[in-house]
Amino acid sequence: MLVPLLRSTVCVALLTALYYLLPLDRRLDIGTTLILIGGLLVFGVLVAWQVVAITASKHPRLRALEALATAVPVFLLLFSAAYFLIAREQTSSFNEPLNRTDALYFTVTVFATVGFGDIVPTSESARVVTTVQMIMDLILVGVIAKVIFGAVQIGLERRQSASGSTEREP
Repeated sequence: MLVPLLRSTVCVALLTALYYLLPLDRRLDIGTTLILIGGLLVFGVLVAWQVVAITASKHPRLRALEALATAVPVFLLLFSAAYFLIAREQTSSFNEPLNRTDALYFTVTVFATVGFGDIVPTSESARVVTTVQMIMDLILVGVIAKVIFGAVQIGLERRQSASGSTEREP
């Protein structure tokens, strides 16, 4: 039972390490925008694949936790990289310069909807990306969470009908 949690922890650690180690030195252009959109599409595919895995899992609740523990960091790191690139390319995009940690901090504050106000987008492009993130946050929290928890229910029902008992997963 600890294997999925360990797998999620390792995955998040590797993704975070990649975020800090990869050379994010691309110019902010249409290609960079397409990479972000592609990353969001990959995120969608990851979530869809996770939903299928949850419904087929022997332990759907645990698999759902693993899915969320992997998908949410991927989502946050994608936006963090975008904010870092925007801030590096257009230094007036935020009220202060952003390093990778600052970009990650800003991403998480937007995701958590706390918006401390110490870092704010000042350029139009930074505000557009922030707005897109806020909309995607609502989708992630609302729709994707509902789909994942629905998949847990389907997985539990599938497991229950396969075993022929009325026993529920602890």
